[in-house]
Amino acid sequence: MGDEGLQADDGRPLADRLRPRTLADFAGQAHLVGEGAPLARLAANGRMHSMILWGPPGSGKTTLARLLADHAGLGWISLSAVLAGVKDVREAMRSAEAARRLGQGTALFVDEVHRFNKAQQDAFLPHVERGVVTFVGATTENPSFEVNAALLSRARVHVLKALDADALRQVLDRAANALSVAVDDDAAALLIELADGDARRLLNLLETVAQLGGDRIDQGLVERAAPARKRRFDKGGDLFYEQISALHKAVRGSAVDAALYWFCRMLDGGCEPLYIARRLVRMASEEVGNADPRALQMALAAWDAYDRLGSPEGELAIAQAVIYLASVPKSNAAYRAFGAAQAHVAESPSLDVPMHLRNAPTRLMKGLGYGKGYRYAHDEAEAYAAGESYFPDELDPQRYYRPVDRGLEAKIKARLERLQALDERAEPAR
Repeated sequence: MGDEGLQADDGRPLADRLRPRTLADFAGQAHLVGEGAPLARLAANGRMHSMILWGPPGSGKTTLARLLADHAGLGWISLSAVLAGVKDVREAMRSAEAARRLGQGTALFVDEVHRFNKAQQDAFLPHVERGVVTFVGATTENPSFEVNAALLSRARVHVLKALDADALRQVLDRAANALSVAVDDDAAALLIELADGDARRLLNLLETVAQLGGDRIDQGLVERAAPARKRRFDKGGDLFYEQISALHKAVRGSAVDAALYWFCRMLDGGCEPLYIARRLVRMASEEVGNADPRALQMALAAWDAYDRLGSPEGELAIAQAVIYLASVPKSNAAYRAFGAAQAHVAESPSLDVPMHLRNAPTRLMKGLGYGKGYRYAHDEAEAYAAGESYFPDELDPQRYYRPVDRGLEAKIKARLERLQALDERAEPAR
C-alpha cells in the first residue's frame, strides 16, 4: 500500500517526507497550477521568474517553489530569514556565482522573507538584476508592507490560498496510503476540520494519530489524540488585521451576529481580549458617536469589567458591548467633524483668541480689554447668545459637525438648527 513518493523515515516529519515530486501531485492552488494557469504554463515551458509567494502556513509555498525550480532545471539554495545572517547570504551568492560560471542557474528560496529588514532585502537586488539567482521569497505577510519596493518591483507576486476540504482530502488520502493506514470518513472529516486549511498541520496530526492507532484510525482516536482546536490567527499579522477589520465593519453595518462571529473567531485564535475592548472604544466614537452616547459608556464599562474579571468571565462583558454597538443607530458625524477640524487647523495660521473670549484674572488684563464685550450665555434667552462668534476675528464661522437623522443625534440636529435660526435673526455681534 506504500507511496513511492514517501521518502524513508529518517526522523523528519511526515509533511517533509511526503512533499510532492511533481506538479500533478500538488494539492490545491488551481488558480496558479491548474490547467492553463500562470505557473503551470511557466513550468511547462521550463522557465521560472523571480517571485514572491504569499499565502497562509501550510498552503504549499516551499513545495511549489521547489517544483518550479525542478521544472526549470535550476539549482536550489534555501535560506530561512529567521536563521540566516549576512554570512549565509554571502555564501549562498558565492555558490550561485560559481554555478553560473558552469552554466547552471540557481533558484534562491528565502523562507519568511518578511523577517529580513530593508537593508538585508536590498542585498539581493544586484544579484537578481544580473541574473545570478532567480529569487523566490515566501511570506505569510502582505508583501506590500513587508517587502521593500525595489525587490517587489523585480518579482511577481503570486497569492496562495488556504487549502479547501477537497485539497486537504487529497493530501490526507495520499498520506494515509503512504503510511498504510485506513482512515474512517468521520475521522477524515475531523482531521480536515482541525487542519483549518493547513496541509502541514493535517499531516502532523495524522502522523501523531497514526503512531497511536495502528493501521486503522477512527473519530474517537482523533478526538483523544488531537490538540485543542485553534483557528488560523496570526497575532500582529495579516489575519489579525483582516479579522479586526471584519469585526469593525460588521459593527458599522449593524450586523450583530456577524460582529459576534468575528469577535469569537478572534478569541478562538488567541487574540488578547483587552485589544478588542480597546478597539470597541474607538468604534463607539467613530461609528456610533452621538447617535447613542451610551455606546462609549458601554465600551468603557466592558473594558473595565474585563480588567476586573479576566478570562473567561470578562469576555461576556465584551461580547455584550459588541452586540450593543452593532445594534444601535450609527453616526460618523463626530468622527468626520473631528477630521475636518483637524485638517482646517493644520492648514490655517495661528490666529489669536479674540479679546472678548479671553479670561481677565488680573486688573492689568482687564484694563487691556481682555473679556470686554463677552456675553454670558446663561443670562440670555434660551441660555444662548444668538449671533455671538467664538472663532478668531479673521476667520468666518465654520461648520464641521453635521449631525445625522438617527438616534439621539436627530434631536441634537434639531436643536442646532433652531440655534442657527436664532443666529440668522440676530444682529451681528461685532
